[in-house]
Order: sequence, then C-alpha cells, then structure tokens
Amino acid sequence: MLYLCIINKEKLTFQQMNQAIPASQLVLNNEGAVYHLALHPEELADDVILVGDPGRADMIASYFEKIEVKRQNRELWSRTGYYNGKRITVLSTGMGTDNIDIVMNELDTLANIDLKTRMPKEAHRSLNLIRLGTSGALQAEIPVEDSYVATRYAIGLDGLIYFYEKNHEVNEIAMRDAFIEQMDYPKDLPMPYVVEGSKALFDRLGQGYYQGLTATAPGFYGPQGRTLRMKLAYPENNHKMEAFNYQGWKICNFEMESSALYGLGKMMGHQCLTICAVIANRVSEKFCTDYHPYIEKLVINTLNRLSD
Repeated sequence: MLYLCIINKEKLTFQQMNQAIPASQLVLNNEGAVYHLALHPEELADDVILVGDPGRADMIASYFEKIEVKRQNRELWSRTGYYNGKRITVLSTGMGTDNIDIVMNELDTLANIDLKTRMPKEAHRSLNLIRLGTSGALQAEIPVEDSYVATRYAIGLDGLIYFYEKNHEVNEIAMRDAFIEQMDYPKDLPMPYVVEGSKALFDRLGQGYYQGLTATAPGFYGPQGRTLRMKLAYPENNHKMEAFNYQGWKICNFEMESSALYGLGKMMGHQCLTICAVIANRVSEKFCTDYHPYIEKLVINTLNRLSD
C-alpha cells in the first residue's frame, strides 16, 4: 500500500488555516469542559492562586465568604469564590513541571479558545497566576522559619519550554549562558533556561520578601542534590548554584514548578509570580517540620494584597 505525504514548508497551524483545533489536541470531557481541570470558561476568575497540594486549595477557599464553583479531578482541585468581594480561583496543580504544562495549557484554553468552535478568540484574556508553595533555601542566611522568597527569575533545569516554538522570545539568554558557564553545566542534562516573572505582580504581591532566582528541578531527590541510597552523578551542583552570581542576582531557593509557570505563562501572555515559604535550608541542612502557620500567613497576606 502506498501512502503519499505532503509536507507544508510554511508549517501552517490550524488557526492560520482557519480550521478548528482537532478533538485529539483540544481535549474536552463529556460535559464540554477542559479535560483535566474539568472547568468551563465562565468558572475561571482572572486572578488564580496555584498550589501543589489539593488540601491547600480547600484551606485557601475556607477564607472565601462565598464559593460558587467546586471541581476536582485527580490531584487538580479548583475552587472559585470571593474574598473581600474579589473573585478568585484557587487551583491545585500537583507537583512538577509536567503537571504545570497541563494546567497552563488548559487555563489558557479556558481564557483564549472558544470551546464550541474550537477556534482562538479574537480578544486575548490575560490571567494573573500566583503560585504559593514551599521551597528549600540555597543561601545560608535565609532561615527556615517565617521566611519567604518571591521569584524574580526562574531557572528551569527541566527543559520544558524548548518544546515550544517561542521559547527564544522569553529565555533570558545572557543569564542562562552565565549559569551554564559558572556551573560548568553537564552536557548530558537538559539545557537550562531562565524566564523573568511579572514585574507588575511582584510590585503588587512580592514586596517585603526575599527576592532572587529560583531553581526549578525536575525531581525532589537527585535533581535537588539529595542522596539516599543512590550516589549523585554531579554532587557539586548545589554548591555551584549557591555560589552563582549574575549581576548581583543569586539563586535563593529550589522548588519544582516555577520555570514552567513563568515560561509558558510569558509565551501565552499571562502574568505570573511565585512566592514560596522556606521550609528547608540546603546549606545548613535544617528543616522546619511545623511550617503550616507560615503557609497560612503567606496565604492571608496574598489574599489581602490581591483584594486591595
């Protein structure tokens, strides 16, 4: 049997060809909601708080005076309601940049694609996406109790944004190259990238916290320099990250989501900011076991600033 394949050198997208996005790419559930989040466009607020833990989504929603939407599918729990009259969605993402890839694409779909026609909307809707999480400090002076880092730049160690065409438009190449050089970065690891967060959201929500770079790792153990029974291939990486300096910017902390949030968000035209409570210090090897009061403090502070 002979198949004839024609390659379009102009790489026309479905949108450029004025065709609907196929069902296998824009996946909806039986109720016509986006597949993983199980949300309809009208159920999403412009201000979205992202957390990893589903239980934390309910904790934040407990401060709402009114909840109008409750959805949950797997680890993705969403609650849309009102805090001091401000409409807010809180959404749990689970852990890792792979989950963020799902969440970000489906949030953007809700904001900017007509789910009935499967075509992008003419008017772009920009979301404010604020991740509140936990992290481990990479600088000795950052304590593990009642301290927080607002991420100005995220360094991705996961390679995710390189799967998208516009990655070069958001990648801070000079800082990335300095990171590769100072780290003597291993060539068999994914190519790093660096993306700046939203200055507008930082000015609104990030004041009074430590600020700097956040390293996003594609795992909790080896990629963050933890060793249990297996030895590390690159045991000096954490020390090199601690020493990294680019025009006065240092790496403050480790976590597992921000690079994908910043990279995808910026390519999609959304405003993104991560603020993390520090619950471990990888230099002093200290860990805070009772960090929940600090998370609640961060949540209340963010809700109040959002609703001002």
